[in-house]
Amino acid sequence: MRAVLSLGGVPHGELQDGVQHVRLRLLERAARGQEAPREVSAWAAVVASNWAMDYHRARRRQERLGERLAALHPAEPQEDGAESRVLSLAVAQGLDELPDSQRQVVVLRFYADLPVRDIADELGIPEGTVKSRLHAAVRVLRTRLHEGEVR
Repeated sequence: MRAVLSLGGVPHGELQDGVQHVRLRLLERAARGQEAPREVSAWAAVVASNWAMDYHRARRRQERLGERLAALHPAEPQEDGAESRVLSLAVAQGLDELPDSQRQVVVLRFYADLPVRDIADELGIPEGTVKSRLHAAVRVLRTRLHEGEVR
């Protein structure tokens, strides 16, 4: 598994997370009553390869998010990061004011970095419901941040 992850470009410090993910997937199969794969090593290699791709997608998504946030706030960077802290506080306060159902999907999507399908499975709701809650929550947060209504 480590070799597949390394070949997939996962940094050495993240290899253990990938290995743990593969083990967890195997345990999840057993918990659902599914039999073990015929070729466990081949199955583990595929799961590890998929995890490596997901790892890189998440990193690119984080980089793009950082670029978008930087583009929204082109003001001069402050040495102590005060502007960044103010923005973080405003987002946190905005999250506190969201209804529980919206806050839950926002946290799972953007902080836990779960895909919509996994959020739907975790919460036991349809994917469309997750998408609509995300859309509504992001719209409210964006409006509050742009208008400075976050108290």
